[in-house]
Amino acid sequence: MKTIEIHGQTGTSEIAVGESLENLEKYTGGTKKIIITDENLNRFYHKRFPPWDIIEIGTGEKIKTLETVEYIFKKLVELEIDRSCFIVGVGGGIVCDITGFAASTFMRGLPFGFVSTSLLSQVDAGVGGKNGVNFYGYKNMIGLFNQPNFVICDPGMLKTLPHKELLSGFAEVVKHAAIGSRELFAFLEKNFKKALALDGETLEKLVCESVTIKADVVRIDEKEKGERRKLNFGHTLGHALEKTAGLPHGEAVSLGMVFAAALSVKRNKLPLSEAERIRDLLEQIGLPTEISLDKEKILDALKKDKKREGDGLHFVLLESIGQAIIEKIPFQELEMAIHDLY
Repeated sequence: MKTIEIHGQTGTSEIAVGESLENLEKYTGGTKKIIITDENLNRFYHKRFPPWDIIEIGTGEKIKTLETVEYIFKKLVELEIDRSCFIVGVGGGIVCDITGFAASTFMRGLPFGFVSTSLLSQVDAGVGGKNGVNFYGYKNMIGLFNQPNFVICDPGMLKTLPHKELLSGFAEVVKHAAIGSRELFAFLEKNFKKALALDGETLEKLVCESVTIKADVVRIDEKEKGERRKLNFGHTLGHALEKTAGLPHGEAVSLGMVFAAALSVKRNKLPLSEAERIRDLLEQIGLPTEISLDKEKILDALKKDKKREGDGLHFVLLESIGQAIIEKIPFQELEMAIHDLY
């Protein structure tokens, strides 16, 4: 097991990579403890949970709403929760986002932690202190920054994941390598078959390296004023595709990274050969690199992105694999780029 700490203004978060769900209790405090999880995970892992009260929610992006948070609040009231309670979200990115938001706002804030059960949440969504829900279909429009006390990354829990869910996690690993580690990117190119086969040693390295890259960024810029925006590489177009085309997160981010790399080439930032390496790796992993777009819907969604500033967007580009930059790009230029590339 390896432990990585994230020190932020809202607290210190301990990321335990290789830890087991069975050791959950030693990470928690409080006189009363609550688990928030979804119906599938409750069915799979109920026998492995400590004997605590469980709040069960639904599954999928459709439940990442204020209505679900209200349901959790009602359950917490029924359970007579006070400020000595500790809340644990057991699940993927959606469960972690909702749990963090609910815990951070109920009674002005309760301590909480996560057991990340998906590769996506282990390498990205459960790490870094972002908590929130969608609003009218727009991703994470309502939320806050607050670090979980801990994140347990149990590799054994990844074996029950559908292949598409694993791909969402691998898309985020590629993102972290593209923005922060040329060495990790090369490791992925050589070892993607082992990763897809869920080789334990390979997965632990990918999770640890990804968490370390993200932790280093969060330490510098916890509340996304500058440096942390680099973690949005591929996500600007990706979130628009999730909303307009209903694509799974990993597929949307993959397409977003291909677009961002191509735009980097178009702006004379990134060598074409490096953009081609990114595209090739995504294809080898099994992620999409091409799509037919409804350009008007995409542009409308981009204009509602949280990163909008005036007539443009803060967009993450690459100067090389492992080196990201942030530039404000006018919507007119984005529109031309989308037209040219799609």
